[in-house]
Amino acid sequence: MSPEMIGVIGIISLLILILLRVQVGIALLLVGFTGYLTLSGSNVALAQLGMSAFGTASKYSLSVMPMFILMGMFLSYSGLAKDLFKAVDHWVGHVRGGLGMATIGAAAIFSSISGSANATTATLAKVAIPEMKDYNYKPSLSSACVAAGGTLGVLIPPSVILILYGVLTMEPVGALLIAGIVPGILLTFLFMLTVYIRVKRDPSLAPNVQTPSTFKARMGSFGKIWPFVLIFMLSIGGIYFGFFTPTEAGGVGALGALLFSVLTKRLGWKGFFDSLEETIRLTSMIFIILIGATLFGQFLAMSRVPTAVTSMVIGLDVSPFVIIAIILLIYFLLGLFLEGIAILVLTLPIVYPLVIQLGFDGIWFGIIMVMVFNMGVVTPPLGISVYVINGVAKDIPIQTIFRGVTPMLIAMMIFTIILVIFPEIVMTLPNLMRG
Repeated sequence: MSPEMIGVIGIISLLILILLRVQVGIALLLVGFTGYLTLSGSNVALAQLGMSAFGTASKYSLSVMPMFILMGMFLSYSGLAKDLFKAVDHWVGHVRGGLGMATIGAAAIFSSISGSANATTATLAKVAIPEMKDYNYKPSLSSACVAAGGTLGVLIPPSVILILYGVLTMEPVGALLIAGIVPGILLTFLFMLTVYIRVKRDPSLAPNVQTPSTFKARMGSFGKIWPFVLIFMLSIGGIYFGFFTPTEAGGVGALGALLFSVLTKRLGWKGFFDSLEETIRLTSMIFIILIGATLFGQFLAMSRVPTAVTSMVIGLDVSPFVIIAIILLIYFLLGLFLEGIAILVLTLPIVYPLVIQLGFDGIWFGIIMVMVFNMGVVTPPLGISVYVINGVAKDIPIQTIFRGVTPMLIAMMIFTIILVIFPEIVMTLPNLMRG
């Protein structure tokens, strides 16, 4: 059997294991080790297993991940999300559909310290959906605002999935995080515009309007937002201006989040230890995935599948943009059934070299890929964010949430096309860093 055929069998086996709900890291290790065993024998396979584990876990660039996760956990467990929602609500709550817009705005700010779509979605679902229910918002609109807002958690820095992408592709993590800022802000406003248009067309979706807040209340709301702004500016701003490496920025952000939470007496001992436990759990899971992805990627390289695919596609007489469109369509279809990290580690060894060979920027492609992953978390049958919302707001049927989020999905598709046509939207800030 040829090495290429063994590589194809390995890819299919990995896909089957993931669909059978085998933990992604374990599936990658099993397939990667078995592939090495088949191609090179037991001695090489065992040696490579040890080298992959040590080489991956000892990478300095990976130390950024637990730092940013810890920062998000400290602020999540300190209960700041409710204050954040109220602060944004002071500015837009008086507009019809304003509570929905406030939910999206709060999600965007919360994402800047969380980095996780699921964490942002779960937190905002607990805070915002009961508030919108009190104002007789239709469940389809309230849940859609939370689901859409949650997707910002993997685009606005510090995004865990962008850090993973950087580690797997060797693209600079700092530039990747900075590249998500402008698309994240623009997508936030596009979601708000979508809510405004929906409510304008059908006022019954948000029948009640709040009394406008006073100027004093609006100014006072900044007192609730400043910790997020300060911590974001310290960490992400420090990366942009070159004051910190990504790892140092994560450490500064985590320390700032801890000091603020403790000094304001928002974080007790239980919250502190829960934050540490959750950080350790998530970091361990991600490290296992990365070790498995390294071994699997090396097996694929040995099988020559990425080289064969790249040569075949480059030889096609079609525009590179047609190939990118096909890749993104495949990603969208995979996102209907697989979680984003699984797709990332499954496809990057093949897709990333192809994208670079076609002349596209790796940072730009990372943001585009995350946008397509975002569509998957609100699309059936997987729709992780939808199930998270249903777990919090059990009275809202799954089908109602999926139906309500469809306009947001259309907005995401339109925005992705815009980013493909105008790559400078993504690349302006990273290019300024490079300059």
